[in-house]
This record gives sequence, structure tokens and C-alpha cells, in this order.
Amino acid sequence: MTPRDSCRSTVLRAAALTATAALVLVACGSSGSSASKPEPTTSTSSSPSGPATRTRSGLRGGRYCEVLLLHPAPPGITADVYNTYPINDCPAAQWQALDAAAIARENTMLVALLNGPRYWLMDTIEQNDTGDQAHKTFGGMEMIQRATVVVGNPIAASKPYTVNSVDRQTVFSFDKGRTVYEITDAAGTKYVMQSWSQQVDPTLAEADLATLGLRLHLPAGWSYAARRLTAPLRVVTTDTTAKVLMDELKNSYSMETR
Repeated sequence: MTPRDSCRSTVLRAAALTATAALVLVACGSSGSSASKPEPTTSTSSSPSGPATRTRSGLRGGRYCEVLLLHPAPPGITADVYNTYPINDCPAAQWQALDAAAIARENTMLVALLNGPRYWLMDTIEQNDTGDQAHKTFGGMEMIQRATVVVGNPIAASKPYTVNSVDRQTVFSFDKGRTVYEITDAAGTKYVMQSWSQQVDPTLAEADLATLGLRLHLPAGWSYAARRLTAPLRVVTTDTTAKVLMDELKNSYSMETR
């Protein structure tokens, strides 16, 4: 078996386990719109002491999907992450019609993974403005490249409650009065749910999240709880890597920062 065949075998095993779903945590996300939700907005500001910042508001409840293109690179297996935000809200018929194997062939990649649909729980994302980003169309659905991420060992990274480091240079903000859903590990470190997924349970709705802890098989000493914010909650990872994990339903969480 050649090194490339070995690499491909590892990635395909990971794909069968939806192994790189953790990579969704790096993307800046999309936001769907409906009559009951405000349209998301985007603004850009600059500072003489630092890079320009792009702020996206009105995200909570927004639906998005991603295509991950995996390929070999000097640091290891690498994924280019393409996201539907803010172009579309991942129309269900188009999403269900996507052929991951065909996408991989068309883009000369080891494998393509489909990640979604997912829904954001934060209200605002602030990110350093990196300028224009690449666009691709998959099955007629246009997406924007949001990140390129070194996967490392995709099988290990995919295990529930495994903490992964992600360089995303963002601030995720949850407004005062919002309900947030948190996992606390045995050492007392809190992780706030940033997006919930319908990949494992297609019927999962935001209304189910308050009692989700009854369904989770948390590690010993860990706990899950919902709480209403009495002040805004900001997860700031502009100058450090974000620490992220998933539960067994593919809902994603970020470690809270001081």
C-alpha cells in the first residue's frame, strides 16, 4: 500500500464515522431567514491598532451547511471548509441531492464530507477580516471557503467529548436574556453550545435542547445544563486557539473564555 493509499484509507474510515464533523467549528457559519427571524446583517470596522473586523449579527436559529474537501498537505490531512453563509440557507432538496463522491472526484480531493444541516445558537460573530474568499458551487449550491484546517488524526478528533484546538480568530457572542446550553467537565471548565445539528437526529429542534442532558452519555463527572443569561456571554478567541468539542449528536460546543 502506498502512502497515498494509506492516507486515503484513513480518511475514508473517518468519513464513514463522520469523523471530521468537528471541523465545522472553525467556520463562520451561515444564517437562514424566515418570517419569524430577522435577516442577518454584516458590517466591517477597522482600527489603527489592529486588523479590520467583520461582524455578523442576527445569527441565532440560522440554518447552514458545509462541504469539507480533504486533501494531503505538508502539515498532514487538510480540509478546505466551504459554507453556505451568507449566500443561502442550504435548501433541503439541493442539500439532499449532493453526491459527496462526485464532489471529491470533480475537485480532485481524497474525499468530500457533507456537514449539515446545522443551526447557530450565538447571536453575533466577529472575525478578523481576511478579505475576499474563494467561492465554489456544489450541485448548484454556492458556498464560500471559510477555513483551511489541519485535521491531524480524523478518527481521534471525531470522538464525542474530545477537545480540539481551532484557530478561527473570532468572538462568538450570546445576548443577555438568551438561554444557553452548557457542558461542564470534571474540572469545572464550561463549554457553551454554539450550534446544534440534525445530522444524527433529523427531528432535533431548539426546543429539545433544554432537556438534552437526559439523552447524552457524558463522561464521568461531567454535566449538562441550560441557563438564562443575565449578562452577555462572549467567547473570545481572537488571540488564542478555540477549544471545541462535540457530543454524540454532533452538537458543537466552545470552551468559555474569561
